[in-house]
Amino acid sequence: MTLGDMTGTGSDESHKERVDRELGELLQGLRVAATGVQVLFAFLLTLPFSTGFDKVDATGRWLFYVAMLSAAIASICFIAPATQHRILFRSTLKELMLHRANRLGVIGGIALAISMTCSTGLVVEAFLGVLPAALMAGGVAGLSGWLWFVLPLISRYRRRDQIEQS
Repeated sequence: MTLGDMTGTGSDESHKERVDRELGELLQGLRVAATGVQVLFAFLLTLPFSTGFDKVDATGRWLFYVAMLSAAIASICFIAPATQHRILFRSTLKELMLHRANRLGVIGGIALAISMTCSTGLVVEAFLGVLPAALMAGGVAGLSGWLWFVLPLISRYRRRDQIEQS
């Protein structure tokens, strides 16, 4: 196995083709994430207007505020690359867009994890109390943190070690 095979660059793909492919793949992934965060954001936008929201305690209101703000940030981060792609269409800045979209995707993922954690905490706290809400929110934070960030970083670190040993 060659170093090129291990890095996944492929010998038949030019730099421009690779950037085009990677940008397309990244934008498609962000579109999937944007749909999920938009559903959550829509739910949060309507929540204060529903009956019973006035009974939410101070903790619940802070959870709502953080969930709402982080959902807005996630939406902005997930939508920004597609908008920038339209503005920078046919420019020579695709590689810049790729790196920027990657960073925005990670920031959006962090914001989405925070919003999901706080939203879960808010809903569970309203029905079961603070302790179950804290446990459930902790579970959501832990699972999203592990699957979205820690596990890929471990894989990336292990891959780098394999390449260096070759």
